[in-house]
Amino acid sequence: MSLIDMYVHEVAKRLPEKNREDITLELRSTIEDMLPDEYNEEDVKSVLEKLGSPVSLANGYLDRPMHLIGPRYFDVYTTLLKMIIPIAAVIALISMVAENFIGYTGDQAVLNVILQLIGKGIGEIVEVGLHVFFWLTLVFAILERTDKEKGTQPLTTSFKKWTPDDLKNISYVPKKKSISKFEVFGGLMWTAVWATLYFYANHLVGVYNGAADGLKFVAPTFNQDVLLQYWPIVVIMIVFEIGISLYKLVQGQWTQKLAIGNAILQLAT
Repeated sequence: MSLIDMYVHEVAKRLPEKNREDITLELRSTIEDMLPDEYNEEDVKSVLEKLGSPVSLANGYLDRPMHLIGPRYFDVYTTLLKMIIPIAAVIALISMVAENFIGYTGDQAVLNVILQLIGKGIGEIVEVGLHVFFWLTLVFAILERTDKEKGTQPLTTSFKKWTPDDLKNISYVPKKKSISKFEVFGGLMWTAVWATLYFYANHLVGVYNGAADGLKFVAPTFNQDVLLQYWPIVVIMIVFEIGISLYKLVQGQWTQKLAIGNAILQLAT
């Protein structure tokens, strides 16, 4: 096959079958019109280079994009992805802690409980992240293919075209004031650990003896009935800690209100 034949074939195989023959004839005619009467291989290469990659050329004939998410929606897609995944992860962690409280039997050693809690937390974050990634990608892939405007101008998170006024809505966060998502998740995990230790202290905190199958709980250090006398205060502290963590996630930076709330929390604990 000649270079022209191979080029036309590469374009044609990416086209819908119903339009393939007409576009193939049109493309071949266009190439021949661009060539001089007595052309050689270098002339053919020059013309094909002007036409560009067969993939790009075929994409121009298609009614649907060849990419999954194009430049029009990509920035909105990544912004929402970064926003939704942490929120969904936090909800999953809170649900996991509640489930851990309900389903705990008191038969496991404290170290095993803590490691299991951390392992479950990491697993929940990964699973939720994959679910959000899949469904959000699917939604934007559908939007990309059903958008009638077919524009290439990137949209903002409000799904409108960018204007200079959008710059007024951007808040600059200095690095020293920013709050990492790792800090938020770490705080939630710590809340889950100490809350579990409090409500199940008579099964977790105490004297352990080494056994063939691991550590065996012998005697508790604390009287659970005495500890549970303070459960309303502890529940308030748990809710307050979760609230501070969620506020950190939403704000993304240290503010005066957040600093005061965090200071009160540190003094209380």
